[in-house]
Parts: sequence; structure tokens; C-alpha cells
Amino acid sequence: QVQLVESGGGLVQAGGSLRLSCVASGSISSINAMAWYRRAPGKQRELVAFITSGGTTTYADSVKGRFTISRDNAKNTVYLQMNSLKPEDTAVYYCNADIKRVGSLIVASYWGQGTQVTVSS
Repeated sequence: QVQLVESGGGLVQAGGSLRLSCVASGSISSINAMAWYRRAPGKQRELVAFITSGGTTTYADSVKGRFTISRDNAKNTVYLQMNSLKPEDTAVYYCNADIKRVGSLIVASYWGQGTQVTVSS
């Protein structure tokens, strides 16, 4: 079994900051890419930020310069530092990771349960 558990969401005023964390646990052999997605009310899920196992990052245009994705491979954890938050950042944020389980040759995609981020104006 592999689990991803997010934390750090909450309510914040516009211009504020939050830091999301996502810990992967279970019978993990290796973790490739990790990412954060979000789904706002009435909208489709969108990619927010992506980080490779080597640390290369990619961001959605809407969050460039405000959000920073990072990871701690020793802790199987990915972070999303969100600064200068806007009301339009309000969404459920989901962690995603491509993981190879112990004893498996397959890399599978796993998702967390989501954490709510609400930005008030």
C-alpha cells in the first residue's frame, strides 16, 4: 500500500501565504515526479506545479513567481510554498506522485485526498 497525505491548507486573506506538505508512505522503492494540482469550484482540475526527481520544476503561468515547489527525497515529501495568494487560488489542492513500489517494475500514479485552500478578499 502507498498513501499520500496532504496538510497545510486553510483560510488565509489575500496577499497571505500558506505552505502545503505531502508525505508519501508505504512500500516505496522510488519516487519519480511529484506534483500539485488544484480543482476550483466549477472548474476542471489543473496542474499547479511539477518537480522531477532531479529537482527540475515547472509551474502554471497563473502561479509563476508566487508559488514554489520543492521536495525532500529523504522524507518522501513534496512542498508547495504559496505566497501573495489571491482569491482565485481558492481550490482543493491535490498531491500527485509517480511511485514504484517495492518488488514492482511498474511506476504508478498516486493521489492524495486533497486539502482545501480558501483565500478571502
